[in-house]
Amino acid sequence: MNHVIKEDNTSHVNIKSYIIGFILSIILTNIPFWIVMAENTSRSFMLVVVVSCAIIQILVHLFCFLHLDNKTENGWNMIALVFSSIIILIIVAGSIWIMWNLNYNMMVR
Repeated sequence: MNHVIKEDNTSHVNIKSYIIGFILSIILTNIPFWIVMAENTSRSFMLVVVVSCAIIQILVHLFCFLHLDNKTENGWNMIALVFSSIIILIIVAGSIWIMWNLNYNMMVR
């Protein structure tokens, strides 16, 4: 399972990063689960915990499993990731905006 790129000695991937990523993924999945299952927490606190754990888990997957950083392929992977994230954000935000406006206009009239 060890993987070494020998051309420029920039990537040394071993089983340790996969194990760390797996353990962090389990922890970051269980934290929101137990917060939501606890009935005495407020909705705003639950929302903050779930969203923050989701963002952290995305970063864990990108760095531990996909091995994305700014050093691989002269940073082109990171540029492609940022561009894709911006496009996805525009599509999701635009879709929510359109659905909200349609709902508002249908309910008023």
